[in-house]
Amino acid sequence: MRWETQPMNGEASTAATLARARAGDDEAFRALTEPHRRELQVHCYRILGSLQDAEDAVQETLLAAWRGLAGFEERASLRAWLYRIATNRCLNALRAGGRRPKLMAGSGLTDPPEPTRRSEPIWLQPYPDDLLEGLPDGVPGPDARYEAKEAVGLAFVSGLQRMPPQQRAVLVLRDVLGYRAGEVAAMLDTSEASVNSALQRARAALAAAPERPVGGAVPDSPGRRRILDRFAEAFEVGDVDTVLELLSEDAWIRMPPEPLEYNGRPAIGEFLRTRPLWREGERLRMVPARANGQPAFAYYLPDSQADLFRIGGIFVLTLADDEIAAITRFAEGGWLPWFGLPRTLPG
Repeated sequence: MRWETQPMNGEASTAATLARARAGDDEAFRALTEPHRRELQVHCYRILGSLQDAEDAVQETLLAAWRGLAGFEERASLRAWLYRIATNRCLNALRAGGRRPKLMAGSGLTDPPEPTRRSEPIWLQPYPDDLLEGLPDGVPGPDARYEAKEAVGLAFVSGLQRMPPQQRAVLVLRDVLGYRAGEVAAMLDTSEASVNSALQRARAALAAAPERPVGGAVPDSPGRRRILDRFAEAFEVGDVDTVLELLSEDAWIRMPPEPLEYNGRPAIGEFLRTRPLWREGERLRMVPARANGQPAFAYYLPDSQADLFRIGGIFVLTLADDEIAAITRFAEGGWLPWFGLPRTLPG
C-alpha cells in the first residue's frame, strides 16, 4: 500500500478519527497523518541526505504506522510517535546501505586539476524550496537550537552526512525538533546518557565540518539579484573571469559525491577552465531555481545531435556578504522530478 499525498481539511486529529483509523478506515488514517507528512519528509531528508531515500522512508513510516496503530498507546503525541518510527526507518536504511549507489573512491571527472582538498565522499541531493513552503508552522520543542528551514541548508545537511547515523538522529531530534533528552532516548531505545554523549559529539562534528555554515534562507535584495544575474550570464557564455569576480576570496566549489574540492579563485578558475562545458560558438542555458533555502541554477548543455539543450545538473549557491561563498554542483539525477524542471529545452 502506497500513501499518496492528498490535501486534508481541518485538523482531523480527534479521538473519533483515531478510533475510525484503528478500525481500518484508511481515510481517517490519512486525516491523522497527512498534516505531518511534509515535515516527516524533511526530517528524513536531513538524516539521509537524499530526497528519494527520504520519500521511501516516509512511505515505510506510514505503512508501519498503519499496521501498528492498534499499539499506539497515546503516551506521546501522534506526531512524536510518527517521528519515532521515521527516525528508526532512516537509521535502518543507513545501516543497510542497499539503496544508495556505491560512493566513488576516486573521481568521475575527466582529467581534473589537482584539488585543494579530497574530502570523504558523502551522499547528498538538493532539496527544492517548493517543498519547504509546505512545511507546517509547528512550534519546536524547548531545546531547539535551529529553525526548521535553517536546518535544511546545505552546510547543515552536509555536516550531518559526515556523522555516524545515531549522532545524526540525536542532533536533529534534539537541536532541530527540540525534543528533550528523555524523549529522544525513548524514541531510540537508549539511555539519556547515551543521547547526551552522542549530542556532544555531533555538535563538535558539525562545528568542525568543512562547509561554511550560513543562517537560514538568504534574503532577497537588488544587489544579490544582480550578482545572481551576472553569474548566470557569465556562466552561460563561459566567462570564467566574471564568475571569479563574483566569488569571495575563500570560495569553494564542491560536487558531492565527488571527493574533489577547490578553494579560492585561482584553484576554481583552473578547474572551470579545464571543464569541457563550453564548445566554441555555443553556450549553456541557465534556469533559475531554489534549493535548500538557497539560490540555484539548473544548467543545460547543447545537444550535439539535435537542436536542443539537455539538463546537466544544478548549481546551488551559498551567498555571504553579497559574494558567492560556495558553489555546490549536483549532476542530473533522481532529484530532477521534484524540482519540476524539464529534461530538455528547445534550441
